[in-house]
Amino acid sequence: MASGGIARARLAEERKSWRKNHPHGFVAKPDTLPDGSVNLMVWRCVIPGKQGTDWEGGYFPLTLEFNDDYPTVPPVCKFPSGFFHVNVYDSGLVCLSILSSGWKPSITVKQVLVGIQELLDDANPNSAAQQRCYELYKKNMPEYKNRVREQAKRYPSRV
Repeated sequence: MASGGIARARLAEERKSWRKNHPHGFVAKPDTLPDGSVNLMVWRCVIPGKQGTDWEGGYFPLTLEFNDDYPTVPPVCKFPSGFFHVNVYDSGLVCLSILSSGWKPSITVKQVLVGIQELLDDANPNSAAQQRCYELYKKNMPEYKNRVREQAKRYPSRV
């Protein structure tokens, strides 16, 4: 297949599968180009905060950027810059093992999004991406949780 053909074919299948069956509250759809065509290489997503956690009530925007080597290489996953989380860089880039050393081509968009939702409430302080979050997480958990709840309020449902 031509450069990127395998990636686009896989993403077209993932889109079809997602439309048939996806977790409640999640959104994942390819970007639309100015001419109205679909750009399978960039997806606009929303990850809901899990019920019963400090993230509950938030609907967090995330962008997935795929390159022509997908699914051999993982997508780049980014929240808005300044997103408050131990495992998210100030740029918004998500630091998660399944997006780096733990990547397997069999991992689907759905698995990536559910994995990121799990990461929200189950941070990995051993792989901290933001020093200020890490320090609060380790030294002042009540304040960390308060910041998470405040952030969730800034990303309400658009429905």
